[in-house]
Formats: sequence, C-alpha cells, structure tokens
Amino acid sequence: MRIAIQTLGTRGDVQPYIALALALAARGHDVQLAAPAQFEALITGRGLRFAPLPAEFLAMMDTPDGRTALAGGQVVLARLRLMQQARRMMRRLLSAEREAVLAFAPDLILHHPKSLAAPHLAEALACPCVLASPVPGLTPTSAFPSPLLPFASLGPLNRASHLLLLRGAQAFFAGSIRAWREEELGLSARHRPPPSSGTLYAYSPHVVPVPPDWGRDVLVSGYWFLDDPAWHPPEALAAFLAAGEPPVYVGFGSMPGLDPQRMTAMVIEALARSGRRGLLARGGGALAAEALPPHVHLLEGAPHDRLFPLVSAVIHHGGAGTTAASLRAGKPCAILPFFGDQPFWARRVAALGAGPPSINRKTLSPDRLAAAIAATEAEPMRQRARHLGDLIRGEDGAAAAMGFLENRVLRTGAADGPAPPSA
Repeated sequence: MRIAIQTLGTRGDVQPYIALALALAARGHDVQLAAPAQFEALITGRGLRFAPLPAEFLAMMDTPDGRTALAGGQVVLARLRLMQQARRMMRRLLSAEREAVLAFAPDLILHHPKSLAAPHLAEALACPCVLASPVPGLTPTSAFPSPLLPFASLGPLNRASHLLLLRGAQAFFAGSIRAWREEELGLSARHRPPPSSGTLYAYSPHVVPVPPDWGRDVLVSGYWFLDDPAWHPPEALAAFLAAGEPPVYVGFGSMPGLDPQRMTAMVIEALARSGRRGLLARGGGALAAEALPPHVHLLEGAPHDRLFPLVSAVIHHGGAGTTAASLRAGKPCAILPFFGDQPFWARRVAALGAGPPSINRKTLSPDRLAAAIAATEAEPMRQRARHLGDLIRGEDGAAAAMGFLENRVLRTGAADGPAPPSA
C-alpha cells in the first residue's frame, strides 16, 4: 500500500512519524513523509521518501513574537500576531501539501492534527484518512478536558471543551480552506470532508488511560520511539559522566528563551544547593552559558533514548516526546511547562507519582527548582518511575499502530467506508 504521512511542527511533532514510517516501510508499504523542509536530512538520512513543506511555520518560532509567545512576556499580543502570520501563510502550505500528496497518489493518508489539508485531500482522492497524534484531545471525552486547557477537570464540561477547541482551530483558517478546496481541489467550498477512518494516539495507555467513551475506531497504541543505537557520548560528555554520580538532566527541547543566561544561572544555583551534578542541553535556546562550574556540563543535544538511561532525573518542558523518553528510561521528571499541552503532561506525570507537581515559570527560583530536584530523589517516586519504564518498554506502539491500519483501514476501509466516529 502507498501511505502518505503528513506532519507539521517541531522535532517532537516529526520524530514519532519517522518511527512509524520506518516500521511501515519495513513491512513492505511504500511510504512518503511530508514535513517542514528543516527536517529533510533527518528523514532522508533514514532512507525514507520525503516531501518538503514550507519552512516558514517552523521558522516563526525564531522570530521575536515566536520567542515571546513561547517563553513569556506580552504573550497575548505576540500570539495574536503569530496567528495572523500563520493565517497569511496557510494557503501556501495547503498548496504544498496538495502537490506532495497528489504526486504520490496514496492509498491512505495518515496525518498529524496540524495538517488541516489532509482530510480534504483524502476526500479529493476518495481514499481513507487516519488522524494520528502524540497528544489526546482530538476525540471528545468526558474523562478529562482538552489537553490545551490549563485545567485538570471541567466536570460536566470536559467533553464540550474538546469540541470547542477543535471547532475553534478549524474556524480560524476556514476562509483559506474554503477557497483552496474550490480553486485547487475542485470541491465544494462549504462541504465538510468525510470523518476519519480511524484515530491513532501515539502515547502509552499506562500514562493516559483509554477513556471508556471512546469507540473501536480509536487506538491508543503506545509510543512510537525513534531510537539511535549507533550514538555514543562524545569524549567530553563521556568524561563528565564518568567523573561522578549520574547527573540531573535539564533541557527544554525546542523552547526558546527570552533570558537564557538568567534561566541557566538559576539552574546552576539550584543544582549547587541540591548538591547535584547537572547536564544542561542548549536545545532551542532556553539555556545558554559561556562559563560553567565543574559540576555542570553543557551539550547541544543528544538522543534521549541513549542519554536518559545515564542520568538520575530529568527536568524538562513537558513536551510529549521528552516526557515519553524520560518515562521509558524509568527516570523521575520535574516539568517546567511553557505552553500548549505541556501542563497536561506535567499533571499526568505528577498524578502517576513519577514526578513532583509542575514548576511555575513565573515564580521560578533556585529554591523552588532545588526543591523539585530533591523531590525526584525520594525512593517511592523513583520506584514508580522505574515501574512505568518497565511497562512502557514492554509496549511496541508502532507495531500496534500498523496492526490497526492494516486490519481496520487498509483492508476494510475502501470497501466498508470509515468507521463510525466516537465523537
């Protein structure tokens, strides 16, 4: 089968889909992965067919408004300006996705929720379409509110919160999508595409239990991990790791920083007060330093699957991928969320007993960060993290996802039509 995978966003939005694409290709399927142009080397280096999408959306994160929206400051105005920029760019992105998919002529389109074009392209090609996400929230449920909202529960409004967020995102780009449908796809501007043939969630049911009100058309498969077994620590990192007890890892992924020197100084001070060594990842720029004390080492980045087993605990931003990697490694983690679904993962980790309550960036101090580091040293928390790691390592999310696609969609979707939506 020919399977087109469409994804957008940062590395955390791309890496799981590479893992699934590799599993599908190894099974004999012909796979094309469309993603921002910045990830060409990461994808083609794995031997996958790649379709580049415009780089502007990801590049917005490096603009002043992007850094402000993600890192703090005048958040509301910055996010409004970013949304306006995204609206202006949307037509070019829709056209690029159209070109990539039509040239490939897939039997199935599998897509990240940020790929708004995918369901319409599936309608134009009369092929099945499967929504795949590393985060819940695309299938309404009464079990919890939308992960994009900062609430642990809204009670009877939980289900409505999912619908509100989904319809709001679609409405914001509705004008661009209607014009594109009519002018480039030859479809009715007002007609909605058919429902998805199924929904895949690429996280562990041990981390977020499957809600009882989801149907058979939804699978929580387990994580899709992209490992790098050939990686070994460079000489300087290897020497640091060998020089003392396992360090505390501190890194905030692709998140930028308005004042990385101040953030780094607080981290270093917190480590000193805790009596712990630290391994700092520069990442998207939230951390930076020119001179470091002997108990701290700075690195540009490293594959989490190889690095996290070597550390004692993980302090991070709460991205879905980093959360998954730290839990699989069996390490307790303290989360300092920036935006989006990150507070949701912080709540889940704390509820599972694998980490302390989330750290508020607005009130961050060396003392508060030191307290979070100390909390990760408690043996009950470390035992719970190790147990979760055992459970997650026992899963094969990509294999489960493949079984869902092959048995429910690829073999039956064309003949039987899409499964009834659970919403």
